[in-house]
Amino acid sequence: MAFDLFAARGFDRTTIDDIARAAGIGRRTFFRYFPSKNDIAWGAFDEHLDRLRAFLRSRPAETPLMDAIREALLDFNRVDPAEVPWHRRRMELILRVPALQAHSTLRYAAWRAVIAEFVGRRLGQPADALAPQAIAYATLGVAVAAYEQWLRDEDADLGALLDAAMRELAAGFAGSLR
Repeated sequence: MAFDLFAARGFDRTTIDDIARAAGIGRRTFFRYFPSKNDIAWGAFDEHLDRLRAFLRSRPAETPLMDAIREALLDFNRVDPAEVPWHRRRMELILRVPALQAHSTLRYAAWRAVIAEFVGRRLGQPADALAPQAIAYATLGVAVAAYEQWLRDEDADLGALLDAAMRELAAGFAGSLR
């Protein structure tokens, strides 16, 4: 519903009152579900982060670090084929609407923290040490680059793009990680 309003009016010109009215709820009820209009595109992001954290914890210790991160990235971004059109609309908003790009920095920081925590545990370093931070930032960059490619080509396979990009990143770190 909100996405239809965003498409028809633009994100910036759609108000919370517009969304609440279209959903048949009050403004106060809207805020029980979303802290802000910007959070609509992100959905239940904290739940997804919990799932990412659990997935990373479940990786066997013998799985190479970058393989574990690649597997987690693919799992985190797996979308049911029936949901691809909706996911594409959602990601168009997140990556192309300036107000959402600014808001995304908060979400990206939380996502990077999950990756950095995992890397830090694997390397025996604090999550805020250089290597965990560099890998977390690089992984996010790879994911955003793959999404940008995916949005430019409707026939592209998101999973294949993410997989290929992470393999390139891993090759760059080859030999420098235990």
